[in-house]
Amino acid sequence: MKLHVIRQRSLWWTISALVILSGIVAMFISWQQIGAPLRPNLDFVGGTRLQLELDCTQPNNCDEPIETGTVREILSRQGLEGSSIQILDEYGVSIRTSSLTPEQRVQLQEDLTAEIGAFDSESTLIDSVGPTVGRQIFTAGLLALIVSFAGIMVYLSFRFQPDYAFFAIVALFHDVLVTLGIFSILGLVLGVEVDSLFIVSLLTIVGFSVNDTVVIYDRIRENIQLNPDRPIDVTVDDAVNQTLARTINTSLTTLLPLIAIFFLGGDTLKYFALALIVGFVAGAYSSIFIASTLLALWRERNEKAMPVTVDEAEG
Repeated sequence: MKLHVIRQRSLWWTISALVILSGIVAMFISWQQIGAPLRPNLDFVGGTRLQLELDCTQPNNCDEPIETGTVREILSRQGLEGSSIQILDEYGVSIRTSSLTPEQRVQLQEDLTAEIGAFDSESTLIDSVGPTVGRQIFTAGLLALIVSFAGIMVYLSFRFQPDYAFFAIVALFHDVLVTLGIFSILGLVLGVEVDSLFIVSLLTIVGFSVNDTVVIYDRIRENIQLNPDRPIDVTVDDAVNQTLARTINTSLTTLLPLIAIFFLGGDTLKYFALALIVGFVAGAYSSIFIASTLLALWRERNEKAMPVTVDEAEG
């Protein structure tokens, strides 16, 4: 069965537009609520995070789940009203607050124990990050993302023609926006936070996505060299179908271990794996349905026959 990507390109663009628009709306709402498009982790904003879990080996200690209202009341008594609270599996709680001294942390734990119950010392996690370090992590991650986009643009401009490079970058922006939007929605609905690993996932997504796009563009260029007089729509459709099995197989074999990490890898890697899953799916989609169809539309409207240059013939 042949996939007609050009014939149904309006459908592909509409799907992408709806997903991206939903994400942008979520980021706007998030900005209004917390002052950031995504819910930032301690890595970016600095402060102290306490992750506590009730010790259910003690009699009657886990008879009732932890209530958000109870935790917030305890925090309010210490002047920490603006803290972020997330209940974990009913008997665990994650608290992100402003930077606390060791004495303040001890006092907070004692108050929580007195009101809620004894916590398992082996499951207790305490992280502290200064606001300056948080800003440095965010700045370094953003710079790395910008440099990667610039490097890809330069490479593709030399390997292909400038319009190839431009639409490949458009597809990369598509993938990043989809991932940002999904995590903004998750931040609003489930309180999911983004940390420094999220920046790493974005860089990985960019590399994976452009790889798929390059494969399709290579096949488009080869088909043009073999049949320079064929309509660009037919050429692009053929190129996509010729590389479709490769794209699907590569994506599936990459997604399977990521799905395993998401369900079995623990809290540290859970949302890192989810970001990669979202980004890789968006990357495969954009390579097939966005980068190729935009290139075809551009060449069609400019009535270009896609001339084969010396550089392309040698590449």
